Amino acid sequence: MSPRPFPLRPQSAKSTKSTTPAPRVGSTETWHYPLRHHNYRIFVALSLVGSGGVWMQRLAQDWLVLQLTGSPAAVGLAVALQFLPMLVVGPLSGVLVDLFPKRRILLACQAVAALLAAGLAVWNAMGGTDVWVVYASCIALGITSAIDGPARQVFVNEVVGDAGLPAAIGLNSAVAQLGAMAGPALAGVVIAQAGPAAAFAANAGIGAAVMVMIVSIRPGELHHSPEVRGQEPRRGQILAGFRFVRERPPLLLTMLLAGLLGAFGMNGPVVLAAFADRVWHSGPAGFGLFNTVSALGALVGALVATRIKRFGRKGIVASAGLFGLTQLLAALMPTQEWFVVMLMVVGFMTLLFLTSAATAVQLEAGASVRGRVLALYFPLLLGGHALGGLLAGWLTEDFGVRAGLVVTGALGMASAAVIGFLLWRYSVRRARTAA
Repeated sequence: MSPRPFPLRPQSAKSTKSTTPAPRVGSTETWHYPLRHHNYRIFVALSLVGSGGVWMQRLAQDWLVLQLTGSPAAVGLAVALQFLPMLVVGPLSGVLVDLFPKRRILLACQAVAALLAAGLAVWNAMGGTDVWVVYASCIALGITSAIDGPARQVFVNEVVGDAGLPAAIGLNSAVAQLGAMAGPALAGVVIAQAGPAAAFAANAGIGAAVMVMIVSIRPGELHHSPEVRGQEPRRGQILAGFRFVRERPPLLLTMLLAGLLGAFGMNGPVVLAAFADRVWHSGPAGFGLFNTVSALGALVGALVATRIKRFGRKGIVASAGLFGLTQLLAALMPTQEWFVVMLMVVGFMTLLFLTSAATAVQLEAGASVRGRVLALYFPLLLGGHALGGLLAGWLTEDFGVRAGLVVTGALGMASAAVIGFLLWRYSVRRARTAA
């Protein structure tokens, strides 16, 4: 590794309302400056609630598939169908985000998500048993999320302007990832008490609440970043995001690491459902407990990540390696009590890695191309998660629940080691060129 981490500096991004230099991540402005904005306070709330709702929907779909089929492999297919559309829609969604108003995009995506949740709630409450209906909903939610994710992240720049951008990105990434952990925990509790239909209905209500929050954002106080308005989407605009990432090897390697960890590490719906059903025999109540303690660990990880002043590439790689290690250790726990303790540690490492990686990617992407860069980052992260769901389902089905988690944890550690080596080699070459 290089003796000094690569600095995480944002590219220059002009705003129509703010020219104040951006503070460093972790400085005194980390908590103070962004939260001064009325729009940002609303945006943080809708990010937490909206992210939690989407993941609540995903987990409820996964559990319903397990109920209908009894097969972890079928759950893996459901996970894949939720995220694979991002690999196809992702690059185009980045152009849409850079071209059109983000606020309207977010409102449209939330409306679609709320309708999907309401439809599944009614269908399941009426006794529907065709698993293909759930699979179709998974695909539709995946397409919606492929557009909503980049738009939500890029919208941060318009909410706070340049001066508070690094702090706002870090805090928003932490809040969004926290919602991604809290949503499944809440879904587990609701499913255990009232069934999947209640979880879908609750998420429909969450979607309606998020739409109200989006409408309450004041358009006159937004800081509009440079965009290519007035131009039609074309192939050159899509390729611009690829070129931007390709010309920056550290950025590319960070995104690849996120994709690998998504494939080998973030398989909670498959793994935790299998542990609750086949290892500890605790059913939906245990499933809800496992997701809840993971969310508690994630809360601590989110708070720690937003307080670190300078994480650097070495910190990102180290957190990825520890993420894989904690999963491997969780698989070896002899009792459910120790398993729960390790899940809290896994949740902590998950948020520490995801928040630091997402912040690094966003700060290194210029404002005019940020949507397209994030439209590549999210498919890598969540597309990897989809493929990982298939891998985890297959390993669990054929080799056992514990063996599946041991293998994926070990692969996560190996991924961190490989990416760390490539970053070190790049730093050496860069130092020789400078010399």
